Amino acid sequence: MIELNNVTAYQQQTRVFDRVSLKIDYQERVAILGPNGAGKSTLLKLINRELYPVERPDSSLTLFGQQTVNLWDLRSKIGFVSQDMQEDYTPYTSALDVVLSGFFGAMGAHAHLQPTAEQIARARDLLGQLGMDVDEQRMFQRLSTGQKRRLLLARALAHSPQALILDEPTSGLDMGASLGLLTLMRDFCHEQRAMIITTHHIDEIIPEIDRVVLINHGRVVADGPKAQVLTSAQLSELYGTQLQVSEQDGWYRCWHA
Repeated sequence: MIELNNVTAYQQQTRVFDRVSLKIDYQERVAILGPNGAGKSTLLKLINRELYPVERPDSSLTLFGQQTVNLWDLRSKIGFVSQDMQEDYTPYTSALDVVLSGFFGAMGAHAHLQPTAEQIARARDLLGQLGMDVDEQRMFQRLSTGQKRRLLLARALAHSPQALILDEPTSGLDMGASLGLLTLMRDFCHEQRAMIITTHHIDEIIPEIDRVVLINHGRVVADGPKAQVLTSAQLSELYGTQLQVSEQDGWYRCWHA
C-alpha cells in the first residue's frame, strides 16, 4: 500500500529523512513511535503528498501501487485525522457539514459542493454512531476538544477509506475523550482496513495494532511485531532514559525504571 525506498526528504532547509525505506501493506495496522522531532509528521506529509521526496534514480515513493498519484484519488483512499487539522478547520461549520466535507476533501462547507441524499444519510449515520446526532447543527468552534476529534474521525470515515491515518490521536484530549476515541479506533479495526497511527505514547497503541516502527532522527531504528519492539531496552534507547515496559491484555504501559 505504501512503500518508501531510499527516500530523502527536507522540511525547509532541514534534512529530516536520509535514504529511509519502509513498506506498509494493505490491511496492516501499524504504529509509528518516536520522540518529538523524530520525523513522524514528515512521514505523514510524504504519504499525504503535502511534501515530496528528493528525486534520485535509486529512490521511490509508491502509494497504492502508483508512483504518480492523483491527489483526489489519494484522498478517496485515505482518511486522515490530526491535531493540526483540528486547529486549522473552518470554525463556522456545522457538525453535519464537517462530516460531509470528507466526501470532497474540503476544509469546511462550500456552496459549489453539493452532497447527495446518500452522502447526507451516510454523514448522519456516522454522527449517530459517534453519539453526536443531536449536535449536527452546532458550529465546530462550539464543540469540546473531544467532540471535535470524534467529528474529524467521522469526516475521515465518510468515504469509507482503505486506510485511516491518525497523527497523535489523543493529543490534547482528557481521559474520558481519549478512551472514547481509542474505542472508536478499535471498532474501525474490525473492518479489516489499514490503520497507521503516529505517537510517542505507547498507551495509544490499541491491542489491534500488531506492528510497531520506531523512528528517531529521521531513521527507522526498529520495525517488527509489537511484542518484539515494545521492550524496555528498545524504548529506553529510543527516548534516552531508563524505562520499564509492561503488557496486559494487549495494552502496553511504560514508566521510569
